Amino acid sequence: MKPIIGITPDVEKDDKHFLNNDNMQAIIRAGGVPLIIPIGNGENIAQIVGLLDGLLLTGGNDINPILFNEEPHTHLGEVSPSRDLFELELARQMLAADKPIMGICRGLQLLNVAVGGTLYQDLHQQNEGPMLQHLQKSPTTYPSHFVQLAKGSLLAEIAGSERIQVNSFHHQALKDVPSVFKVSASASDGIIEAVESVDKKFVLGVQWHPELLATKGDAVSLRIFDRFIGACVK
Repeated sequence: MKPIIGITPDVEKDDKHFLNNDNMQAIIRAGGVPLIIPIGNGENIAQIVGLLDGLLLTGGNDINPILFNEEPHTHLGEVSPSRDLFELELARQMLAADKPIMGICRGLQLLNVAVGGTLYQDLHQQNEGPMLQHLQKSPTTYPSHFVQLAKGSLLAEIAGSERIQVNSFHHQALKDVPSVFKVSASASDGIIEAVESVDKKFVLGVQWHPELLATKGDAVSLRIFDRFIGACVK
């Protein structure tokens, strides 16, 4: 049996769900069966976790800073409170069950907040010194900057390298990372680009969008999804 992979869609103003097809196709190609999990299922999370073999937390709106005990910055973007609360509980229950999780962009940030971490609400406004262009103006499938991978990390093992190119579409970023995660990739300006669990079966969050790069055959992106789905096989 192929593993069932829950995918969280983006939510607009807490009432409209949407999800790029690249997410589903990356899961299907790697051998999983995608299942979209809408918000409004709070009372059913335990049953959903029992059904899933893995979880893909996708990109989307900003995360409400109230959830990591901060007031909203003037450059905070649109938030989806219902999505935040639903996905935080879903992620926490999946972590408790030690089921594989992959987080992409906002999904990485959501994972960090779920374990008590914090975010830069706007990385350009809240960091000093020169910054890379983290909201690229080039095509979505084009890798726009390099990231350095931590030696010995799961991500470096998957990539087969300690330096890769990624695309970039974010203005929030990880700030404080709790010890249950280790930083496995950073950009040259110091922005955290990936974390992974220190003790779970498979938990990997990346700040870029490998689902978009995978559509153009990017080898590292394809291997990331292959490893995720492999971890989800019962």
